[in-house]
Amino acid sequence: MKRMMMMVMMLVLTSGAAWAAESKFGYIDMQRALSSSEAGKDAKQQLQGRLKGYQDQINAKQDELQKLKGDLEKQGVALSETARAAKEKDYQQKLKDFQRFTKDAEEDLQARDGEFTKKLIEAMSKVVNDYGKKNGYTIIFDARGTGMLYADQKADLTDEVIKAFNAGNPKK
Repeated sequence: MKRMMMMVMMLVLTSGAAWAAESKFGYIDMQRALSSSEAGKDAKQQLQGRLKGYQDQINAKQDELQKLKGDLEKQGVALSETARAAKEKDYQQKLKDFQRFTKDAEEDLQARDGEFTKKLIEAMSKVVNDYGKKNGYTIIFDARGTGMLYADQKADLTDEVIKAFNAGNPKK
C-alpha cells in the first residue's frame, strides 16, 4: 500500500513538473494598458473635454451667485422687507440649482468614465485572450489584480498587448 501511494505521488510530481516545463506565463498591467492605448487616450480626452465644458458652466454659475450675494449684501438695508425676501429666495433657488448642477455633472462624468472603462476592458480582454492563444501562453495575469508580489520584467506583456490592441482598434 505504501509503495502504491509512493508511486502515485511520484506520478503526480513528475506530471506536475512536465506541465510546469511546458507552461508559459506572462502578465500585463491592465491599468497602464488601458490608459496608454489609443482608445484609452481618446476616452480620457473626451472626458477632459466634457469636464472643461462643465467647469465653464460651473464658473459662470458661481460668478452669478457671487454677484447676487454681493447685490443682496449691498442693497439689503435699502430694500423693503418684501424685496429683500424675494432676492434672498432667488439667491437660495439659484444656489440649489447650482448644487444640483454640480452633482449631476459629477455623476455624468463618473457614468461616462464607467462606460468607457467597461468598453475598454472588454475589448482589451479579448485582445489579451487572442494574444495568449496566438503566442502559446498558459496563463496571463493582471499585475495589479492578482496580488503578484514579484514577476520578472521579461514576463511583462503590457507593451505588446497595447500594440495589438491599437492595431485592432484604429482611431476613428
